[in-house]
Amino acid sequence: MIRTRFAPSPTGYLHIGGARTALFSWAYARKHGGTFILRIEDTDLERSTPESVEAILQGMDWLGLDYDEGPFYQMQRMARYKEVIGQMLASGHAYHCYASKEEVETMREQQRAAGLKPRYDGRWRPEPGKDLPAPPTGIAPVVRFKNPLDGSVAWNDLVKGIIEISNSELDDLVIARPDGTPTYNFCVVVDDWDMNITQVIRGDDHVNNTPRQINILKALGATLPQYAHVPMILGTDGERLSKRHGAVSVMQYLEDGYLPEALLNYLARLGWAHGDEEIFSMAQFVEWFNLEAISRSPAKFNPEKLLWINQQYLKIADNARLAELTTPFLLRDGGNLANGPALSDVVQLLKDRVNTLVELADAATIFYRYIEPSAEQLAQHLSPEAVPALTTLTNNFMLIDWKRQSIQEALKTVVADSGLKMPGIAMPLRLLVTGVTQTPSIDATLELLGRETVIGRLQKQLAKLND
Repeated sequence: MIRTRFAPSPTGYLHIGGARTALFSWAYARKHGGTFILRIEDTDLERSTPESVEAILQGMDWLGLDYDEGPFYQMQRMARYKEVIGQMLASGHAYHCYASKEEVETMREQQRAAGLKPRYDGRWRPEPGKDLPAPPTGIAPVVRFKNPLDGSVAWNDLVKGIIEISNSELDDLVIARPDGTPTYNFCVVVDDWDMNITQVIRGDDHVNNTPRQINILKALGATLPQYAHVPMILGTDGERLSKRHGAVSVMQYLEDGYLPEALLNYLARLGWAHGDEEIFSMAQFVEWFNLEAISRSPAKFNPEKLLWINQQYLKIADNARLAELTTPFLLRDGGNLANGPALSDVVQLLKDRVNTLVELADAATIFYRYIEPSAEQLAQHLSPEAVPALTTLTNNFMLIDWKRQSIQEALKTVVADSGLKMPGIAMPLRLLVTGVTQTPSIDATLELLGRETVIGRLQKQLAKLND
């Protein structure tokens, strides 16, 4: 049975890199009929916050990355970690180290000065025939894992291929602090063991942790999971992704008017591909997904590409759903939905012209909030010759069937009779009726606004002009 996990630390929001890791882990479990687990690694008490936990849960929910088990919290598993540490001390796979922080730092400084890799020198490591000093008073010991001295750690990474690290490169890792609390690398090992994780899919910044974790798992007699380390995401400039590149909270994309399925589609293509496919459903992604297709090179985050993908999803989205999603943005912009056409009809007219829900709401505002044209706008776009033509058009609007084709025919007739060109009538018509000069097709816009609204606004504005 396949069992994967997403294990974020709640020290901030759920960001793009974390969301992609969650997506890959989720998709692998879904493809193989397995179990996807959410685990909150909250042992960093200084930086972990309830707000960050909530942000992670909200982000997962908005993206639709449903988990089968969890969320599990490491702080609620302290008794289990301490139990395993006790077992390792008893079996000789771990030992107490009384070297103070100052001793360890001095040790490392001396090694750096000698051109050596800074590492713990094993001074409290028990060995056959080695005499250890009596434990000093006043110093609470850490617990260190007794890492093998010989040989190497090798694994077939499902993304990067064979990776091998000599044990001589690894020192004895601290697995419990002086106050008894376990460290990150140890908690991860016990969690993956207890939760029967079969594939660990995570960012390649964890590659250096993997040999240590494998050695601890072997010492515990645990079955090793497979590891898949996904390359990091870079900005378009090739630098590590940061806030200036778009490495903001996943929930910021909700605020900015992106659809969750568009963001997921984009994240799926960040370092993974299925031929030349660009737009695909999550069902298709799960069907196609495999770890071997993940690139070994870092992916580059491209905001313009994400915006384009969001636009494609807006075009094919259900109008009623888009209307529901757009409503909060429209209300925020001062729109009054009670005084306009059905928003789903407006969405149908506008969705091909916009990139985000924010832009959609902005474009829809003309149907739900009237803006009086300014004197400067009228002077720029309304010629004296257009006023009588618009008066005639207003009168003709009272007589026609209020359909898009009839509105267009009435407009063409007035243009022909007045001797003006279409822009000379259509531009001021837009301005008088909507308060702006850029709208979708004028006949479609007027049809949606309704006869009463259009004629009322024209009569009011033309009366002002004739005063």
